[in-house]
Amino acid sequence: MTRQRENRSILKWFLPPGHLEVSMKSIQLAMAALLVFSVPVFAQHHESGGGSHPSGGVHQSAPSHGPAPVRGTPHEPEQNRNFSDRNGHPNVPHVDKKVWVGHDTGPSDNRYHMERPFEHGRFTGGIGRSHRWHLAGGGPSRFWFNGWYWNVAMADMAFCDGWLWDSDDIVIYDDPDHPGWYLAYNVRLGTYVHVQYLGM
Repeated sequence: MTRQRENRSILKWFLPPGHLEVSMKSIQLAMAALLVFSVPVFAQHHESGGGSHPSGGVHQSAPSHGPAPVRGTPHEPEQNRNFSDRNGHPNVPHVDKKVWVGHDTGPSDNRYHMERPFEHGRFTGGIGRSHRWHLAGGGPSRFWFNGWYWNVAMADMAFCDGWLWDSDDIVIYDDPDHPGWYLAYNVRLGTYVHVQYLGM
């Protein structure tokens, strides 16, 4: 109450008599309008990941977690496998709700075997959907964001054909079956590939 009286007494010096009530209402309306128009801005920031690296243009929600380790008997990868599990789904490894389509061959898949896993260290920049990273350049054999360098597994090179290496947003997940590899999920496309961290 005291603050409101102070504001009124200050306004009396600048406004002609009878305009005080109109001005107070105008100020209140302006503040309400400001709040209404700022809500979409805050919602857009939240949608972009809410992490320390927001970026615009996000069309899909990243998975809440990476794939679970493959249970049961691992199997050899099929040559010329069709990953399109339903009509309209891409013929590359992708995430369908919580299912990581294509991540099912298990730890004995020789395509992802490394003699020296994590030889460049482990990625500590942030893993999971609360950390979205904006690709800054390169290509599948060497790309980067925020000064960290990566490459795509040779076996997955064909799966990132439509990626935009200087503008797509990705989320990094741990690969539970293949030591030394991470999974890079492309938020725009809903697809993923195995990637190796190369350091800074």
